[in-house]
Amino acid sequence: MRKLYYSSGYLLMADQTCKALLRYARALAQSGESDIITVPTINEGGSIGFAHLLIGPTSQLFSTPVENASEEPLDEATIVELEQRTAELQPARPEWATELTDIDDLEFDQRSM
Repeated sequence: MRKLYYSSGYLLMADQTCKALLRYARALAQSGESDIITVPTINEGGSIGFAHLLIGPTSQLFSTPVENASEEPLDEATIVELEQRTAELQPARPEWATELTDIDDLEFDQRSM
């Protein structure tokens, strides 16, 4: 679990969610854009809540680990959404469906070594 410091306070959230949010905030800053996102948080009493955050080029965010934290909620859908939004802001990268599976095994001639 991590504390995400935002504005003049902080939010408690799952480690993976916080890191995905920070990566997205960095991508937004690099592209000069902003966005409103909804992320799951952990309230003071330990219950799950949601926060709406405006993040962009001027957002000053940082996080710290929480020691002795209880089990953190894992929200895969939020993480996937943040990662997809991050990828959309970054340059395209080539994807390999299969890596060199269409090449036969190479047989080296011992004389050439």
